[in-house]
Amino acid sequence: MSNDEIMLTAGDAEAIVQPGNGGRIGGLRVGGLELLRQGEKFGCFPMVPWCGRIREGRFRDGATVHQMPLNSPPHAIHGTARDGAWSTARTAGDEAVITYDLVGPWPYPGRVTQVVALTADSLTLTMSVETYDSSFPAQIGWHPWFNRDLGAEDVRLDFQAAWQEERGEDHLPTGRRVDPRPGPWDDCFGMPGGVDVTLTWPGQLELKVASQEEWVVVYDEQEAAVCVEPQTGPPNGLNTLPRLVTPLEPLEAVTTWTWRRL
Repeated sequence: MSNDEIMLTAGDAEAIVQPGNGGRIGGLRVGGLELLRQGEKFGCFPMVPWCGRIREGRFRDGATVHQMPLNSPPHAIHGTARDGAWSTARTAGDEAVITYDLVGPWPYPGRVTQVVALTADSLTLTMSVETYDSSFPAQIGWHPWFNRDLGAEDVRLDFQAAWQEERGEDHLPTGRRVDPRPGPWDDCFGMPGGVDVTLTWPGQLELKVASQEEWVVVYDEQEAAVCVEPQTGPPNGLNTLPRLVTPLEPLEAVTTWTWRRL
């Protein structure tokens, strides 16, 4: 572990928090099984101040159009905080609090706080964006890379979505909602009752990803990992469904992963 990595433990669970590497969860081991894909860009990273792609990297706030760097041409993807170094505010044996101050190219000052709390059978991630200055649109989400297999059979995904955002040729939602289609997916689903997705590694582990938010992107087009990404709005949501952060009202979201051995 590097100097600024934080190891959390509870029961037979271990989580590694990496403030210096974009505030990501670098690993999650349960009884010696590593659930997250390993590597500098993997684990589970925070998507903030936006999730998924912004069309051509541009979003409007009132009369002003802002241009973000096209880090997934022709779009901008997954926010800026995963590329920055976060600061450690507080740690305990089973909890860490880390923060990130929004800086350019993001045009507004603000602070992101992420609380990582581990128990013997769950990991809870709580993230907030606050401002003491001008209001701005923002989104919060998480992008975990779960290992497709833990040494045996491939993971199974189970979820019941109310709709799927129809995806255009440009990978962005067209604005139409369609009945959920079979995978493989790089798609956004709507769950008005809250995100509820179960991953099952047969004979080994069952893990439930839950959130009160109603949007989840499921990405399972890669061989090594599958991603289940709860978020506060759909891709391109800074343009289509902006959530406003104001001095009086921060934006906050929570996801909890709960597991049991099989």
